[in-house]
Amino acid sequence: MIEQNINIVEVGPRDGLQNEKEIVPTDVKIEFINRLLSSGLSTIETTSFVSPKWVPQMADHEQVVSQLPKNSAAHFPVLVPNQKGLDNALRYQINDIAVFAAASETFSQKNINRSIDESLQEYSRLIQQALQAGMRVRGYVSCVLGCPYEGKIALSQVVKVASTLFQAGCYEISLGDTIGVGTPLAAKEMVKSVMTEIPSSKLAVHYHDTYGMALANIFACLDLGIATVDSSVAGLGGCPYAKGATGNVATEEVVYLLHGLGCKTGVDLEKLIQAGEYICHYLKHANRSKVAVAMLAKKS
Repeated sequence: MIEQNINIVEVGPRDGLQNEKEIVPTDVKIEFINRLLSSGLSTIETTSFVSPKWVPQMADHEQVVSQLPKNSAAHFPVLVPNQKGLDNALRYQINDIAVFAAASETFSQKNINRSIDESLQEYSRLIQQALQAGMRVRGYVSCVLGCPYEGKIALSQVVKVASTLFQAGCYEISLGDTIGVGTPLAAKEMVKSVMTEIPSSKLAVHYHDTYGMALANIFACLDLGIATVDSSVAGLGGCPYAKGATGNVATEEVVYLLHGLGCKTGVDLEKLIQAGEYICHYLKHANRSKVAVAMLAKKS
């Protein structure tokens, strides 16, 4: 049964921008975030507390978090990869953080230079520290439907990583098809497997659209009671390890689908499209959202 109220986690300011070669100024990022907020989005992933050497686009993370709206009821998760990142988050009194593990051993080694077990041990410790400080912690699991190095990933591995993060204290686990190879039946089977350990109300889906399957995969999983979907306005972002990857599913597409199903998202689609147009104009990118392109064409 499809839930009537669906929460959208907007990942554009972090996941969407992190691989852009041209550095986006802090004031543009803040305006982008404020426009997303004005559209009705209530959870917006804003930045990542990582080393500028590894992710230059996120070098201004301290400036970004210091300029976020202080009186907003929205949540602004910040990605925290290690102890130094958590220390920074504590210093800036961040309320929401996210940790990022992989279901693929090779991907884990190449992406964060640690084995799956090493990463889970470290994250369990970081999560406990964060919870003691009053933070909310979201957990990501990447490569849940395939890996650029290993191919198909065993469902038991996905369940192990997801349940370890959940048991450590994450309030929600986001299941990511990092290279976008999933199909609806595979996506549904994967979510069902994870639901043997974690209730659907504590799960989110994060599907990339490399093969054009993201919306179909989301629709398949809604029927299992999934009520949280990650997406990126204008389809921004992509996995640097996936050749030809077209990035995250566009938030505009997700909202259009959900509203068509009679679900409530709290998002004003027209304002959302304008937020996407704002950042695409700055990046000099074509908008990758078909919904945005179609609706803007109707107005012109």
